Amino acid sequence: MIRTTPFHPRLDELNKTGLWQHWAGFLSATQYDMSAKHEYFGIRNSAGLFDTSPLYKYWIRGKDAETFLAGIFTRDIRGCRPGRAQYTVWSDDAGYVLEDGVAFRHSENEFFLTAAEPNLGYLSDLVGRLRVEISDVSDDYGLLAIQGPRSRVLLATLAPEVTDLGFFGLVETKLGGAPVTVSRTGYTGDLGYEVRVRAEDALAVLDQIMDAGAPHGMRPFGLTALSMARIEAGLALIGVEFSTSRLAYTEHDRVTAKELGFGWMLRGIDADDRPFIGRDAIRREIAGGTSRWATVGLYLDWRDYDRVYNEAGLIPPKDETPLEYDSMLYDDAGERVGYATSLMYSPMLQRHIALARVRPPLAAPGSRVNLELTINHEYRTVAADVARLPLFNPERKTA
Repeated sequence: MIRTTPFHPRLDELNKTGLWQHWAGFLSATQYDMSAKHEYFGIRNSAGLFDTSPLYKYWIRGKDAETFLAGIFTRDIRGCRPGRAQYTVWSDDAGYVLEDGVAFRHSENEFFLTAAEPNLGYLSDLVGRLRVEISDVSDDYGLLAIQGPRSRVLLATLAPEVTDLGFFGLVETKLGGAPVTVSRTGYTGDLGYEVRVRAEDALAVLDQIMDAGAPHGMRPFGLTALSMARIEAGLALIGVEFSTSRLAYTEHDRVTAKELGFGWMLRGIDADDRPFIGRDAIRREIAGGTSRWATVGLYLDWRDYDRVYNEAGLIPPKDETPLEYDSMLYDDAGERVGYATSLMYSPMLQRHIALARVRPPLAAPGSRVNLELTINHEYRTVAADVARLPLFNPERKTA
C-alpha cells in the first residue's frame, strides 16, 4: 500500500508535474516544477522546502541510553551534548557500514534518531540488560527541511530562537501554537533547518512556514533537486554511495567508514572505554593500511569533455540531472582505479562533478584519473581531477 505523509494534502496541490516516487512506502515528489533546476536554485539562492517525513524515526530513552548508543554508533555519541545533533553511521562486526542517520540529543537520557532504513529490530536485539526503551514513532511525526540562504530569516519570524541556533544545534519551540523541534540540519550542504512536528499539527505548521517563506521566494523541491544539492555537498546516499552491509552479497558491495570518507568519525577509537560494534576490525584496517578505497570528489576537465563530444560530431551536453550509478575510472595506462558513484553538471560550479571511490594512492587532490562515458554507443574516457569534498561549501552553512 502506498502511503502519504502528513504534509501531502498541501504539497500535492503544489505539484505541477504530478511526478512522484516511492520512498519507504510513501509518495515523495520527484519534482514540483517543470524544471528541477528552478527548484535547485530556490535552495541555493533563497529557500526551498522538502518533505523528509518518510525517514524512520525512533525515540531512545532510559538511564543507559547513552551507553547503549555509544556501543553501536561508530562516532562517539558521548561528545554530543543535550541540545545538539550528530550525523553518524553504525557498522557490523567486520567494520562495514550498516546504516547512517542523525541522532538528536534532547537530554542526558533521551535521544531521537532518524534513518533512511528500518532499524527497530536491529536496535532492539542489542538492548540486552541495559535500561533502554526504544519506540518506533515513524508515523507520529512529520519532518520538513527548510534549506537555503533565506531559511534563517524566514524561520526567525515564526520562532526567534532559531536566530542564534548553531550548526547541528536543536531547540524545542512552538510554531503557531504547535510544539516543534527545530534543528540546524539538512541534506543540501547549505544553510538550513529541519522542523519536526506531531502529525496532527503538520498542516497548520506547514501553512505557517509557507506564509513566512512567500516574501522570500521559498518553493518546494523534490528528490531530483535534493540529489543535485547533496552531490555538490559531498553527502553520501544509501543505495548509491554505499549499500547496507546487511543486504550485500559480497565484500565488493560493502564499504567501511574510513573508505566512505568518514575517518573523522573515528577520533578516540583507541579509547578502551567504548568497544563499539566493529571497532576491532576498523582498528585493524587503520593499523594495517588495508582500506581498499578513498572517497573523493572529481572535477571533469571541461576541455577534454568538450573534445570527445566534438570529435563525435555532438554538442557537449551540460545536463544537471544526476546520474547515480557506477561510472568506471582508469589511469593513463588503462588500468581500472575506481568508479564514480554520482555524476552531474553543477549549475553553481558550472562544470561536471562527481562523487567517486579511488585507490588510496590516487586520493590526493590534483591526482588525474579518466572517467568512462558512452558516446555514440562507444566507450570513451574524459580526464578528471581528484578534489576534496565537499565541492560546494558556502560559509553560510555553518556561520
